[in-house]
Amino acid sequence: MIKTTDLWDQFSDQLQVASHGLRHFGGNRSFSGKATTLKLHEDNQLVRNAVAEPGGGGVLLIDGGGSLRTALLGDLLAQKAIDRGWSGVLINGAVRDSAELATMPLGILALGTTPRRSAKEGWGHRDLPVQFLGVTIRPGDWICADADGWIVAPAPLQPQGER
Repeated sequence: MIKTTDLWDQFSDQLQVASHGLRHFGGNRSFSGKATTLKLHEDNQLVRNAVAEPGGGGVLLIDGGGSLRTALLGDLLAQKAIDRGWSGVLINGAVRDSAELATMPLGILALGTTPRRSAKEGWGHRDLPVQFLGVTIRPGDWICADADGWIVAPAPLQPQGER
């Protein structure tokens, strides 16, 4: 797995580094892939739709407006994401079923947890640029996350050894 620190050392002029705020909840602490973006508020129907599609090793990036009132991902949707080939999910919002999520082979970063489930009306937008934690993520950007944080790049980058 490519380390965020190695990427920063070689490509800092091409990268954005997110501010602190998201915590690891999934069983995989290192993951990367092409971003698919969602912007929604306390409604996870678009999440449900996205994880049902082939993920192709991508990262689902959900801007839930920072709300911790309702969960946007739980164990059932996480399992769908795994089954459909997503490498990770980043959520500017909450998850639930955190004990189960910790055992699942999926990268999951979120602000926190809540037992409340979300609405399922389908409100929100897909494949638009989203901004949170000091970065702008566009559909198709490349996300790399590990124990040191997460970065956004315009395309996959490969470090060339130690500097």
